[in-house]
Amino acid sequence: MHHKVEERHPRPDAVTCTGVPIVQPSHGMGSWTTGLCGCFEDFTNCCITCWCPCVTFGQNAEIIDRGKISCVRAGMVCYSLGHFTFHAIYTCTYRSKLRGQYSIPGDQCADFCIHCWCPFCAFCQEHRELVNRGLDPSMGWVTNRETQNRQIGMTVAPASQQGMTRT
Repeated sequence: MHHKVEERHPRPDAVTCTGVPIVQPSHGMGSWTTGLCGCFEDFTNCCITCWCPCVTFGQNAEIIDRGKISCVRAGMVCYSLGHFTFHAIYTCTYRSKLRGQYSIPGDQCADFCIHCWCPFCAFCQEHRELVNRGLDPSMGWVTNRETQNRQIGMTVAPASQQGMTRT
């Protein structure tokens, strides 16, 4: 009688440390915090994206590019290219940048296809991702940066006075 021994492989979301797979949190670095079709998880953003997709894209792009491009400029480029159906070539690059910033798996071809056929879903998912990572695209890069700096300042202990003192 032959018994087939199944070979066990660690799950794709597992990290192996000394041969023991350790599963990482499902929404930490390396995965999307929400699904592509979860638009109604943020109904306000869903409505804005439905009627003014270039606004959502512009807000996302400003945060993803860390203020190198303004919301208005990114939104206008998206709007202009949308009339020629070339928007996906431009907008998918920001999805790729976002994935890179948070080590989310994927590839540029998939990013392009998602932005070509489901741009509103992509914009909403990217917006939710930024929000779930502690950023608010509607506030702009400068305000988000100031908020982060204040939060860091509150967690850092005050520096002690150093140097020579008279007694």
